[in-house]
Amino acid sequence: MNDLRQFFPGIAEVRNHAQRQRIFQTMLTLMLAGVIGSAAGCGSQQTPVSASSSGGHPPTSQSELFTVPPEQMTHIHIVTVTPVRLDRMLRLTGAVAYNAFLTTPIISQAGGPVSRIVVSPGDHVRSGQPMLYVTSPDYSLQSATFVKARAAFELADKNFNRAADLYAHHAIAEKDLQQAESDRNQAQADLEASAATLHILGIQNPDSLAGHAFSPEIPLLAPIEGEVVERLVSPGQLLQPGATQCFTISDMSSVWVLVNVYEKDLAEVRIGDTVAIQSDAYPDVFHGKISYVAPALDPNTRTVQARIVTSNPGQRLKKDMYVTAIVSAGSIPNALAVPDAAVLRDTENLPFVYVEASANQFARRPVNIGFTGAGQTQITDGLKSGERVVDDGGIFLQFQNSLQH
Repeated sequence: MNDLRQFFPGIAEVRNHAQRQRIFQTMLTLMLAGVIGSAAGCGSQQTPVSASSSGGHPPTSQSELFTVPPEQMTHIHIVTVTPVRLDRMLRLTGAVAYNAFLTTPIISQAGGPVSRIVVSPGDHVRSGQPMLYVTSPDYSLQSATFVKARAAFELADKNFNRAADLYAHHAIAEKDLQQAESDRNQAQADLEASAATLHILGIQNPDSLAGHAFSPEIPLLAPIEGEVVERLVSPGQLLQPGATQCFTISDMSSVWVLVNVYEKDLAEVRIGDTVAIQSDAYPDVFHGKISYVAPALDPNTRTVQARIVTSNPGQRLKKDMYVTAIVSAGSIPNALAVPDAAVLRDTENLPFVYVEASANQFARRPVNIGFTGAGQTQITDGLKSGERVVDDGGIFLQFQNSLQH
């Protein structure tokens, strides 16, 4: 098989193993037929194709005519080149990213060592659910301060109520009532400040601390519902309050696809356009919309980044997965197009087609290609309307051509 590839380099592009085996068997038959024909002296001198018959390309060794035996013509399907309306499909490469509007980093507001972690990446958490516990000296101090502030406020409130009753019965002076009211207001301010500090640490109901056994552990609560996509701390790690990121939570039901748009294609990309997203990992097509186009080009790549928002059923699209985004970019009227299978590549990856010159005779013609879509490839140079090209079976012609030359 390796020896056959030197005669037919395009066979490497055929990925299906069974199909490749059938092609090899057919090529072996063709090779034997060619050897027998040469031994019988049946070979014939081939005539070069003129520049006018090859669509304006200069005659080369690759554009000479060659003949296919009649019994091999059953392997070949020929189509006529005609102008068609070709839908322009802009193919953009990109990668999956988290939806930043549905993603949040989890940062601890309490300092201290991590005592235990209760969630792992891949777990689905609810808003307010504990994710880890921190043994925090700050929490211990603020909890004690809150308990003392609450006790002081309760006492000051009782004194004020007693003073108000006594003043109503003319048992105390007005200044005594005013002093009791001032003491209560100060105690209330201290209590509210202590409660606000606990709210910052993540304690939503500080009153629940009263009457319970004191614990130095403080939970880190999930602020939103979603999937834990990243864990960045370990048990025993010392957390810096307000600085250490512990987790990342994201709602993976929706993701972003970030694509790069070349400058020449920028006019075809508009906010709100629908996009079909394909991945090598799945046969399914995901659908999304362009929600943002960057205001500036990358000076290094000369591309503009566009953002596509797409639903992610089953959370199959993963972060950093490579995808292809297909954007509908209008249509080209009266475009010369051939089936995708008609366009082959040579050893230098240059496109060419096989053109029928006469019965059983074909010429290899280099072409320039444009847009592709719906199984058709636009030919911008190298073919004229009315010419007949090989659609299915071009790989057999490529091997037959290598035998005759």
